Amino acid sequence: MNAASLPELLAAIRECRACADLPQGPRPVVQAGEEARLLIISQAPGSKVHASGLPFDDDSGDRLRAWMGIDKTLFYDPAGIALIPAGFCYPGKGKGGDLPPRRECAPLWHDRLLSALPNIRLTLLVGQYAQKLYLPRGFAPNLTEAVRQWREAPGGLLPLPHPAWRSRLWMARNPWFEAEMLPDLRERVRQALSEI
Repeated sequence: MNAASLPELLAAIRECRACADLPQGPRPVVQAGEEARLLIISQAPGSKVHASGLPFDDDSGDRLRAWMGIDKTLFYDPAGIALIPAGFCYPGKGKGGDLPPRRECAPLWHDRLLSALPNIRLTLLVGQYAQKLYLPRGFAPNLTEAVRQWREAPGGLLPLPHPAWRSRLWMARNPWFEAEMLPDLRERVRQALSEI
């Protein structure tokens, strides 16, 4: 696949059936445009996103957009923001919530997608699965410490907790996130998306 042909690559991802054994079947969800300046790497679509086909089309998306200080119009503009999960399809339910992203997706598609997005200025690593893929080994022992060390994250990477409903409990235990990190996140997002 030619790295310069992003539309063809996105079409191939959306037609991917590498995980045909998924409980609700494959339905890859992705958003990207060649001029995107901000990349959000998350874990995997939930059941609502699987149904709609629109990334972060749920309460988690509302919370993430509030953290970033942007509206839906800007969030869903592929000319500004690329949305790439660690696993492109809904993995199904487990005992404690959704199952982890399937391991096939990131190795199959991420390198090609990233090479087709040359204008990325900031990458948000949303949740532990995205952080395990892209933060250097040994950066932090867990998600809380990775997010707490956001200022030391390398090369335009910014770790965030997953914005699921449980994040409200996490935020209550970690008040520095709302007081210190969110203002910095909003400023970095503003800078990354300037001149769009």
